[in-house]
Amino acid sequence: MIGVVTDTDDQRGGRAEAPRDLSRWALLSIATALVTIALKTLAWQITGSVGLLSDAAESVVNLVAAVVAFFALRIAARPADDDHNFGHAKSEYFSAVVEGVMIVVAAVVIMATAVDRLINPRELESVGIGLVVSVIASVLNAVVAWQLLRVGRRHRSATLEADGQHLLTDVWTTGGVVVGVGLVAVTGWTVLDPVIAIIVAVNILFVGYRLVKESTLGLMDTAVPDAERAAIDAVLDGFRTDGVDFHDVRTREAGHLRFVQLHMLVPGRWTVQRAHDLLEEVETELHSAVEDLRPTIHLEPIEDPRSYEPWRR
Repeated sequence: MIGVVTDTDDQRGGRAEAPRDLSRWALLSIATALVTIALKTLAWQITGSVGLLSDAAESVVNLVAAVVAFFALRIAARPADDDHNFGHAKSEYFSAVVEGVMIVVAAVVIMATAVDRLINPRELESVGIGLVVSVIASVLNAVVAWQLLRVGRRHRSATLEADGQHLLTDVWTTGGVVVGVGLVAVTGWTVLDPVIAIIVAVNILFVGYRLVKESTLGLMDTAVPDAERAAIDAVLDGFRTDGVDFHDVRTREAGHLRFVQLHMLVPGRWTVQRAHDLLEEVETELHSAVEDLRPTIHLEPIEDPRSYEPWRR
Protein backbone atom coordinates (compact mmCIF):
# COMPACT_ATOMS: atom_id res chain seq x y z
CA MET A 1 0.00 0.00 0.00
CA ILE A 2 1.23 3.47 -0.83
CA GLY A 3 0.39 6.06 1.75
CA VAL A 4 1.37 9.11 3.70
CA VAL A 5 1.64 8.99 7.47
CA THR A 6 1.28 12.40 9.07
CA ASP A 7 2.55 13.84 12.32
CA THR A 8 0.40 15.82 14.68
CA ASP A 9 0.56 19.61 14.63
CA ASP A 10 2.48 19.92 17.89
CA GLN A 11 5.27 17.66 16.58
CA ARG A 12 5.98 19.53 13.34
CA GLY A 13 9.03 21.68 13.06
CA GLY A 14 10.95 19.55 15.52
CA ARG A 15 9.00 20.86 18.49
CA ALA A 16 6.79 18.78 20.73
CA GLU A 17 4.16 20.00 23.13
CA ALA A 18 5.55 19.95 26.66
CA PRO A 19 3.74 17.45 28.89
CA ARG A 20 1.98 18.83 31.95
CA ASP A 21 3.91 18.56 35.22
CA LEU A 22 1.31 17.73 37.86
CA SER A 23 3.80 16.57 40.49
CA ARG A 24 3.08 19.58 42.73
CA TRP A 25 -0.28 18.01 43.52
CA ALA A 26 1.49 14.89 44.74
CA LEU A 27 3.52 17.10 47.09
CA LEU A 28 0.21 18.32 48.52
CA SER A 29 -0.78 14.69 49.06
CA ILE A 30 2.56 13.94 50.79
CA ALA A 31 2.16 16.91 53.14
CA THR A 32 -1.40 15.88 53.95
CA ALA A 33 -0.33 12.30 54.69
CA LEU A 34 2.35 13.49 57.12
CA VAL A 35 -0.12 15.69 59.01
CA THR A 36 -2.83 13.00 59.17
CA ILE A 37 -0.34 10.36 60.35
CA ALA A 38 0.58 12.61 63.26
CA LEU A 39 -3.05 13.38 64.11
CA LYS A 40 -4.30 9.78 63.86
CA THR A 41 -1.35 8.39 65.81
CA LEU A 42 -2.17 10.89 68.53
CA ALA A 43 -5.83 9.79 68.48
CA TRP A 44 -4.78 6.14 68.81
CA GLN A 45 -2.42 6.86 71.71
CA ILE A 46 -5.15 8.78 73.51
CA THR A 47 -7.87 6.13 73.11
CA GLY A 48 -6.07 2.81 72.59
CA SER A 49 -8.63 1.99 69.84
CA VAL A 50 -7.59 -0.67 67.33
CA GLY A 51 -9.84 1.06 64.80
CA LEU A 52 -7.92 4.30 65.17
CA LEU A 53 -4.63 2.41 65.03
CA SER A 54 -5.72 0.83 61.74
CA ASP A 55 -6.75 4.25 60.50
CA ALA A 56 -3.28 5.60 61.27
CA ALA A 57 -1.70 2.61 59.51
CA GLU A 58 -3.65 3.38 56.36
CA SER A 59 -2.32 6.95 56.43
CA VAL A 60 1.23 5.54 56.41
CA VAL A 61 0.24 3.64 53.27
CA ASN A 62 -1.11 6.92 51.88
CA LEU A 63 2.28 8.51 52.42
CA VAL A 64 4.13 5.75 50.57
CA ALA A 65 1.62 5.90 47.72
CA ALA A 66 1.89 9.70 47.50
CA VAL A 67 5.69 9.48 47.20
CA VAL A 68 5.32 6.92 44.40
CA ALA A 69 2.77 9.19 42.72
CA PHE A 70 5.19 12.14 42.90
CA PHE A 71 7.94 10.30 41.04
CA ALA A 72 5.48 8.85 38.51
CA LEU A 73 4.15 12.32 37.70
CA ARG A 74 7.68 13.68 37.32
CA ILE A 75 8.46 10.89 34.85
CA ALA A 76 5.18 11.43 32.98
CA ALA A 77 6.07 15.09 32.55
CA ARG A 78 9.22 14.27 30.60
CA PRO A 79 9.00 15.00 26.87
CA ALA A 80 9.31 12.33 24.20
CA ASP A 81 12.88 11.24 23.54
CA ASP A 82 14.82 8.78 21.37
CA ASP A 83 13.97 5.86 23.65
CA HIS A 84 10.35 6.88 24.30
CA ASN A 85 9.03 8.35 21.07
CA PHE A 86 5.47 8.63 22.37
CA GLY A 87 6.38 10.20 25.70
CA HIS A 88 6.25 8.84 29.25
CA ALA A 89 2.54 9.22 30.05
CA LYS A 90 2.10 5.51 30.78
CA SER A 91 4.23 5.80 33.90
CA GLU A 92 1.08 7.08 35.60
CA TYR A 93 -0.52 3.66 35.28
CA PHE A 94 2.32 2.04 37.22
CA SER A 95 1.73 4.50 40.04
CA ALA A 96 -2.01 3.81 40.01
CA VAL A 97 -1.34 0.06 40.22
CA VAL A 98 0.94 0.65 43.21
CA GLU A 99 -1.80 2.78 44.80
CA GLY A 100 -4.30 -0.05 44.36
CA VAL A 101 -1.93 -2.65 45.79
CA MET A 102 -1.11 -0.41 48.76
CA ILE A 103 -4.83 0.03 49.48
CA VAL A 104 -5.23 -3.75 49.51
CA VAL A 105 -2.24 -4.08 51.86
CA ALA A 106 -3.77 -1.48 54.19
CA ALA A 107 -7.04 -3.41 54.23
CA VAL A 108 -5.24 -6.65 55.14
CA VAL A 109 -3.34 -4.93 57.96
CA ILE A 110 -6.57 -3.46 59.31
CA MET A 111 -8.27 -6.88 59.23
CA ALA A 112 -5.36 -8.60 61.00
CA THR A 113 -5.27 -5.96 63.73
CA ALA A 114 -9.06 -6.09 64.15
CA VAL A 115 -9.11 -9.90 64.47
CA ASP A 116 -6.43 -9.71 67.17
CA ARG A 117 -8.55 -7.17 69.05
CA LEU A 118 -11.60 -9.44 68.74
CA ILE A 119 -9.60 -12.18 70.46
CA ASN A 120 -8.07 -9.79 73.00
CA PRO A 121 -10.61 -7.00 73.69
CA ARG A 122 -9.71 -3.94 75.78
CA GLU A 123 -11.45 -0.88 77.11
CA LEU A 124 -11.05 2.47 75.34
CA GLU A 125 -9.88 5.66 77.01
CA SER A 126 -10.50 9.41 76.43
CA VAL A 127 -12.73 8.61 73.46
CA GLY A 128 -14.07 12.13 73.00
CA ILE A 129 -10.68 13.82 72.53
CA GLY A 130 -9.44 11.00 70.27
CA LEU A 131 -12.48 11.24 68.00
CA VAL A 132 -12.16 15.01 67.66
CA VAL A 133 -8.52 14.65 66.57
CA SER A 134 -9.45 11.90 64.12
CA VAL A 135 -12.30 13.93 62.61
CA ILE A 136 -9.95 16.88 62.01
CA ALA A 137 -7.60 14.57 60.10
CA SER A 138 -10.53 13.19 58.09
CA VAL A 139 -11.76 16.65 57.07
CA LEU A 140 -8.25 17.51 55.87
CA ASN A 141 -8.12 14.31 53.82
CA ALA A 142 -11.56 14.98 52.32
CA VAL A 143 -10.59 18.47 51.14
CA VAL A 144 -7.34 17.27 49.54
CA ALA A 145 -9.03 14.19 48.01
CA TRP A 146 -11.66 16.41 46.37
CA GLN A 147 -8.95 18.65 44.95
CA LEU A 148 -6.88 15.73 43.60
CA LEU A 149 -9.92 14.11 41.98
CA ARG A 150 -10.94 17.41 40.40
CA VAL A 151 -7.49 18.07 38.94
CA GLY A 152 -7.01 14.42 37.98
CA ARG A 153 -10.25 14.28 36.00
CA ARG A 154 -9.61 17.63 34.33
CA HIS A 155 -6.15 16.55 33.15
CA ARG A 156 -7.03 12.83 32.79
CA SER A 157 -4.27 11.88 35.23
CA ALA A 158 -4.59 8.27 36.37
CA THR A 159 -2.10 8.95 39.16
CA LEU A 160 -3.92 11.90 40.69
CA GLU A 161 -7.30 10.19 40.40
CA ALA A 162 -5.89 7.10 42.11
CA ASP A 163 -4.32 9.22 44.84
CA GLY A 164 -7.60 11.07 45.32
CA GLN A 165 -9.50 7.80 45.53
CA HIS A 166 -6.94 6.54 48.03
CA LEU A 167 -7.45 9.56 50.28
CA LEU A 168 -11.20 9.22 49.88
CA THR A 169 -11.04 5.63 51.14
CA ASP A 170 -9.13 7.01 54.12
CA VAL A 171 -12.03 9.38 54.76
CA TRP A 172 -14.50 6.49 54.68
CA THR A 173 -12.21 4.46 56.93
CA THR A 174 -12.07 7.25 59.48
CA GLY A 175 -15.83 7.72 59.27
CA GLY A 176 -16.43 4.05 59.98
CA VAL A 177 -13.90 4.00 62.80
CA VAL A 178 -15.37 7.12 64.42
CA VAL A 179 -18.83 5.55 64.34
CA GLY A 180 -17.48 2.33 65.82
CA VAL A 181 -15.52 4.00 68.58
CA GLY A 182 -18.46 6.28 69.34
CA LEU A 183 -20.79 3.28 69.69
CA VAL A 184 -18.29 1.59 71.98
CA ALA A 185 -18.25 4.70 74.19
CA VAL A 186 -22.07 4.80 74.31
CA THR A 187 -22.85 1.08 74.66
CA GLY A 188 -19.72 -0.28 76.28
CA TRP A 189 -19.58 -3.07 73.67
CA THR A 190 -15.85 -3.22 72.94
CA VAL A 191 -16.45 -5.81 70.21
CA LEU A 192 -17.89 -3.06 67.99
CA ASP A 193 -14.45 -1.45 67.60
CA PRO A 194 -12.82 -4.35 65.68
CA VAL A 195 -16.06 -5.29 63.88
CA ILE A 196 -16.37 -1.81 62.38
CA ALA A 197 -12.68 -1.94 61.41
CA ILE A 198 -13.25 -5.22 59.52
CA ILE A 199 -16.29 -3.83 57.68
CA VAL A 200 -14.30 -0.78 56.61
CA ALA A 201 -11.39 -2.99 55.48
CA VAL A 202 -13.69 -5.01 53.20
CA ASN A 203 -14.87 -1.80 51.55
CA ILE A 204 -11.26 -0.70 51.04
CA LEU A 205 -10.45 -4.02 49.36
CA PHE A 206 -13.05 -3.32 46.67
CA VAL A 207 -11.59 0.15 46.04
CA GLY A 208 -8.09 -1.28 45.70
CA TYR A 209 -9.29 -3.99 43.32
CA ARG A 210 -11.00 -1.43 41.10
CA LEU A 211 -7.88 0.78 40.95
CA VAL A 212 -5.64 -2.15 39.98
CA LYS A 213 -8.12 -3.30 37.35
CA GLU A 214 -8.50 0.13 35.71
CA SER A 215 -4.76 0.80 35.73
CA THR A 216 -3.99 -2.60 34.22
CA LEU A 217 -6.43 -1.88 31.39
CA GLY A 218 -4.50 1.33 30.68
CA LEU A 219 -1.23 -0.59 30.45
CA MET A 220 -2.89 -2.91 27.92
CA ASP A 221 -3.56 -0.09 25.39
CA THR A 222 -7.30 -0.01 26.01
CA ALA A 223 -9.39 1.86 23.42
CA VAL A 224 -10.49 5.41 24.23
CA PRO A 225 -13.83 5.84 26.08
CA ASP A 226 -17.01 5.46 24.02
CA ALA A 227 -17.79 9.19 24.11
CA GLU A 228 -14.39 10.10 22.65
CA ARG A 229 -14.63 7.36 20.01
CA ALA A 230 -18.05 8.73 19.04
CA ALA A 231 -16.53 12.21 18.68
CA ILE A 232 -13.81 10.82 16.40
CA ASP A 233 -16.38 8.96 14.26
CA ALA A 234 -18.52 12.09 14.00
CA VAL A 235 -15.56 14.05 12.59
CA LEU A 236 -14.79 11.36 10.02
CA ASP A 237 -18.45 11.07 8.99
CA GLY A 238 -18.42 14.80 8.27
CA PHE A 239 -15.69 14.31 5.65
CA ARG A 240 -17.10 11.19 3.99
CA THR A 241 -18.24 11.72 0.39
CA ASP A 242 -18.49 9.58 -2.76
CA GLY A 243 -14.74 9.96 -3.25
CA VAL A 244 -13.47 10.13 0.34
CA ASP A 245 -13.76 7.43 2.97
CA PHE A 246 -12.05 6.13 6.12
CA HIS A 247 -11.55 2.65 7.53
CA ASP A 248 -9.59 0.54 10.02
CA VAL A 249 -9.91 3.19 12.75
CA ARG A 250 -8.08 2.13 15.92
CA THR A 251 -7.62 3.98 19.19
CA ARG A 252 -5.74 3.66 22.45
CA GLU A 253 -5.06 5.77 25.51
CA ALA A 254 -1.88 6.33 27.50
CA GLY A 255 -2.37 8.47 30.59
CA HIS A 256 -3.91 11.76 29.46
CA LEU A 257 -2.90 11.16 25.82
CA ARG A 258 -5.23 9.67 23.20
CA PHE A 259 -4.00 8.02 19.99
CA VAL A 260 -5.95 7.22 16.82
CA GLN A 261 -4.68 5.62 13.63
CA LEU A 262 -6.75 5.20 10.48
CA HIS A 263 -6.75 4.89 6.69
CA MET A 264 -7.98 7.84 4.63
CA LEU A 265 -9.06 6.91 1.09
CA VAL A 266 -9.17 9.54 -1.68
CA PRO A 267 -9.38 9.42 -5.51
CA GLY A 268 -6.11 8.22 -7.00
CA ARG A 269 -6.14 11.04 -9.55
CA TRP A 270 -5.80 13.67 -6.82
CA THR A 271 -2.47 15.40 -6.42
CA VAL A 272 -0.52 14.81 -3.25
CA GLN A 273 -1.09 18.47 -2.38
CA ARG A 274 -4.87 18.23 -2.65
CA ALA A 275 -5.01 15.04 -0.60
CA HIS A 276 -2.70 16.47 2.01
CA ASP A 277 -4.75 19.65 2.31
CA LEU A 278 -7.86 17.61 3.07
CA LEU A 279 -5.92 15.45 5.50
CA GLU A 280 -4.84 18.63 7.33
CA GLU A 281 -8.51 19.61 7.69
CA VAL A 282 -9.36 16.19 9.11
CA GLU A 283 -6.53 16.43 11.64
CA THR A 284 -7.58 19.90 12.72
CA GLU A 285 -11.15 18.75 13.33
CA LEU A 286 -9.96 15.67 15.24
CA HIS A 287 -7.79 17.83 17.51
CA SER A 288 -10.78 20.08 18.20
CA ALA A 289 -13.08 17.12 18.95
CA VAL A 290 -10.81 15.24 21.38
CA GLU A 291 -8.31 16.89 23.71
CA ASP A 292 -4.71 15.62 23.67
CA LEU A 293 -5.37 13.46 20.59
CA ARG A 294 -2.42 12.19 18.52
CA PRO A 295 -3.69 11.08 15.08
CA THR A 296 -1.76 8.97 12.58
CA ILE A 297 -3.42 8.91 9.14
CA HIS A 298 -2.44 6.60 6.27
CA LEU A 299 -3.42 8.13 2.90
CA GLU A 300 -4.40 5.73 0.09
CA PRO A 301 -6.14 5.66 -3.35
CA ILE A 302 -9.78 4.67 -2.99
CA GLU A 303 -9.83 2.65 -6.25
CA ASP A 304 -7.04 0.27 -5.21
CA PRO A 305 -8.31 -2.95 -3.52
CA ARG A 306 -5.08 -3.06 -1.52
CA SER A 307 -6.14 0.16 0.20
CA TYR A 308 -8.75 -1.77 2.16
CA GLU A 309 -6.23 -4.08 3.76
CA PRO A 310 -5.97 -3.52 7.55
CA TRP A 311 -2.85 -2.38 9.41
CA ARG A 312 -0.40 -5.19 9.85
CA ARG A 313 -0.96 -6.91 13.16
